[in-house]
Amino acid sequence: MATAQSRSAARLMMTPAVVLLLGWMLVPLIMTLYFSFKRYLPLRGGDLGWVGFENYVRFVTSSAFWPSVQTTLIIVGGVLVITICLGVLLAILLDQPMWGQGIVRILVIAPFFVMPTVSALVWKNMFMDPINGLFAHLWKFFGAEPIQWLSQASLPSLVMIVSWQWLPFATLILLTAIQSLDSEQLEAAEMDGAPALKRFWYIILPHLSRAITIVVLIQTIFLLAIFAEIFVTTGGAFGTKTLSYLIFQRVLESQNIGLGSAGGVYAIILANILAMFLMRIVGKNLD
Repeated sequence: MATAQSRSAARLMMTPAVVLLLGWMLVPLIMTLYFSFKRYLPLRGGDLGWVGFENYVRFVTSSAFWPSVQTTLIIVGGVLVITICLGVLLAILLDQPMWGQGIVRILVIAPFFVMPTVSALVWKNMFMDPINGLFAHLWKFFGAEPIQWLSQASLPSLVMIVSWQWLPFATLILLTAIQSLDSEQLEAAEMDGAPALKRFWYIILPHLSRAITIVVLIQTIFLLAIFAEIFVTTGGAFGTKTLSYLIFQRVLESQNIGLGSAGGVYAIILANILAMFLMRIVGKNLD
């Protein structure tokens, strides 16, 4: 049992890390709040003084704000559905004994370690190019006209690219959960004559519920800030401008730090609303 002295020593050793972490989070947040109330144009006059809530009103009333929020939620929702559904199937397949099982698992997990910009460039040039891309040759083989993926089907294309990158993460978490399942339950159900579909629905899927909620929570946090894939592929055109990309345009392209900071505060609010909602779901599944 830990004594009061040992607990005090533990708190003392943890203090530098906690202070550094709080500073790492709070300093950028305070600076964002500070600039959001100012008209700050670095290349067009610098600090032009306080404007109150003018930046917030301008950002939320912009014609691009609500479409960017909708696009963000569509991409997040589409990626979550694809990665969870395919992740469950891949996890079940990888759990089965097979030749070269270790190599197959490494190949499945490998895309997660590819940089987002690299993965987006590979998909853009190798697969989705309307002339020399693999999909174009596949369409021509079947006598169909190649699709301009990044202009005619921009959102599905982005969902496909991001899903490919995040599928290994979901598969790894779900595979770990499946391997913790008591095999005696499945064997007993199989001996009782339960078909494979019912064993999956009533035994495997409930066991994976906690892992699925964790995957949803972690992926949502990162997907809300999706940027690199959009910057490399569509540049925010064709209805692919997310909230984070809109903030980038306001800060770097328009050189309006105050307006971009107000957008950052809105992004923080959106992320916290989704996080609170998801944490309630996670909390119920972890009880």
